[in-house]
Amino acid sequence: MQIVADVGGIPGKDCRGFCKYCYFRKVKSIEPLGCSQCSPGKIGCSHCGEGVTETKNEFKMPFFVVNEIQTTLMMTNPTDNNLKVNISGGGDVSCYPHLEELTGTLKQFEIPMHLGYTSGKGIDDADIATRLINNGVDEVTFTLFSSNPDLRAKWMKDPNPEESIKAAKIFAESTELHAATVIIPGVNDGDVLHQTCEDLENWGAKALILMRFANTTNEGLILGNEPIIKDIDSTSVEEFQKLVEDINKKYNIRVTGTPVSDPDTGAPFAISKDENEIYLQFIQEIVGEATIITSKIAAPYIEKIFDKLDTDDVNVIATKKDIACLITKEDLEDLDLSNVKDTAIIPGRCFVHQIDAERILSSDGIERVVGRGPDKLSVDGEMSGTLTEENVIEKELELFRDLVGAINFFGMKKK
Repeated sequence: MQIVADVGGIPGKDCRGFCKYCYFRKVKSIEPLGCSQCSPGKIGCSHCGEGVTETKNEFKMPFFVVNEIQTTLMMTNPTDNNLKVNISGGGDVSCYPHLEELTGTLKQFEIPMHLGYTSGKGIDDADIATRLINNGVDEVTFTLFSSNPDLRAKWMKDPNPEESIKAAKIFAESTELHAATVIIPGVNDGDVLHQTCEDLENWGAKALILMRFANTTNEGLILGNEPIIKDIDSTSVEEFQKLVEDINKKYNIRVTGTPVSDPDTGAPFAISKDENEIYLQFIQEIVGEATIITSKIAAPYIEKIFDKLDTDDVNVIATKKDIACLITKEDLEDLDLSNVKDTAIIPGRCFVHQIDAERILSSDGIERVVGRGPDKLSVDGEMSGTLTEENVIEKELELFRDLVGAINFFGMKKK
């Protein structure tokens, strides 16, 4: 169990400037997208408006962060022996000016700390890594991009790349370092990536998360900022999956990818694999009928699972969006409604208000019931890297039971 210590911060402002490939680079002012957290009669809320762009969350003073953690501890009274405080924010944690003070104060709780995603760009002196470790930091998720300092300087705008790389090495030697690398074709893949992996392995890093670069709206840019980098095509999903699998075979570190794949656990959608079909017996009977609307990447997996569940009452339709939780109303407007049943199930976290979903999915004159499925149906490489295959299967069964529950509830057959 992890308690989040949100230090705040704004992308591009509280991280010493945007990396060239940053998801938040070139973000335009947008109208609220709509989501499940909006009030029923109004499209837009803090989550799908400013919460998406993360433009209003300044760095917090450390005593506010400590008070929030104390409140969480008192309200939840956790008994998990694996309890950890995850220090993260919208900015870069390494740029948080009170990081040493905060970790020093949290040390008194005797709860180990995890530095959530940091690029290390705020590190001017690698010795801070040792001091943070002495304060109780025992896990770090570090966006390395490359162990080549020149590439970090050029692509991440890192003012002190040698020091940040030294800090990553110190963290790898004394904590669980989960390195992360956004793969830019022709820049930090190929021989450059292999050198980075060799360095991580030699340092003693725990894991490496390979992240597919998004450069188009369909790949996930929903903030009007397409393309982030001109004249660069992202790695195809198939090529990216092969890259993850090849790197995993070659190096003695835990390698996962997002949005695909995790060679060790089979995520995402481990239960779609033929060898795991036996677990599908734990999903309840399907007694409703519905169309599941999802992403281009997830659709084949979900379709395979429902084929194994042996039902003709559920079909799966893919939008053009690669990631289901980033589906917007425009993706629904592009669908051929002739393939949509009288009940449609949309992803729980997608950025579509119920008003828009019902209007768009009934625009052909057929009044459809629109329900929401679970927020997730599997786990991606950012989460599965700390899980076992058994953990992933157990989680997916729980989520698919929730999905079938939604199908049975919203898609009750007419007598």
